[in-house]
Amino acid sequence: MTQHASTAYAKDVLVTTAWLAEHLNDPKLRLIEVDEDILLYDTGHIPGAVKIDWHADFWHPVMREFIQPQQFAQLLGRLGITEDTQVILYGDKSNWWAAYAYWFFSYNGYTEAKLLDGGRQKWVAEQRELTTAVPDIQPTVYPVRERNESIRAYRSQVEAHLAQVANGSGALVDIRSPDEFSGKVTHMANYPQEGVLRGGHIPGARNVPWAKAVNEDGTFRSAEELRALYAAEGITAERDIITYCRIAERSSHTWFALTQLLGYPSVANYDGSWTEWGNAVGVPIEKTHLGD
Repeated sequence: MTQHASTAYAKDVLVTTAWLAEHLNDPKLRLIEVDEDILLYDTGHIPGAVKIDWHADFWHPVMREFIQPQQFAQLLGRLGITEDTQVILYGDKSNWWAAYAYWFFSYNGYTEAKLLDGGRQKWVAEQRELTTAVPDIQPTVYPVRERNESIRAYRSQVEAHLAQVANGSGALVDIRSPDEFSGKVTHMANYPQEGVLRGGHIPGARNVPWAKAVNEDGTFRSAEELRALYAAEGITAERDIITYCRIAERSSHTWFALTQLLGYPSVANYDGSWTEWGNAVGVPIEKTHLGD
């Protein structure tokens, strides 16, 4: 079943708003909204959608670590997901957090999810139906799957990766804004802050802000456009690639573009990102001054 107009993407992982509107009543579909603003769902959401609170549902309540595979299986069970369910993820901020959820699902071995191309932004812009009704979900028992550690980068791995960046066999993609990358600012304006102490970027990183990968309506650019965008910065399929931003939500969006839409085989997302690296003792950073 073709769910997206483009056949140029490496994987069938996107659905259009038109396709979703026609399939809202499909009993095998589970629509999940994942927003940065966790209260947005309650103001109105796509009919049938359930809510994930990325902070409460994905992260350990005390440690800066994710929930474990058993807890992830319990989360899927609470959401009424079975092995026959088609999960569709969407959210605000042009799907930053939906992409983060997609990466987190993939990390925990769940590889059957898709994204609504354009997310909440496009659905609302097209004046499609929203509701405040919360669906009644019948819980299921979902099996525990094995994690895919190859798509998650830890700080020690990023430190080791710097040698690959230096010799050209590896690449680092910094998804943040140019001012964050240069060190002019330590955070995005008007966003919750994570308390990073230093501004700048990881040595050797290339700056490709996430928004360059999308059109004005929040949908992804074509595979040809995406490939050219990243190739211009030396981000190519034969390299081992690590993406990062501040806490991994924007870099998940780029991880999705590189792995799912372009099919790059070796891409990991550094979820500690600049919040960890910029506060870490003994790791190098670079600063640039744009225009110098």
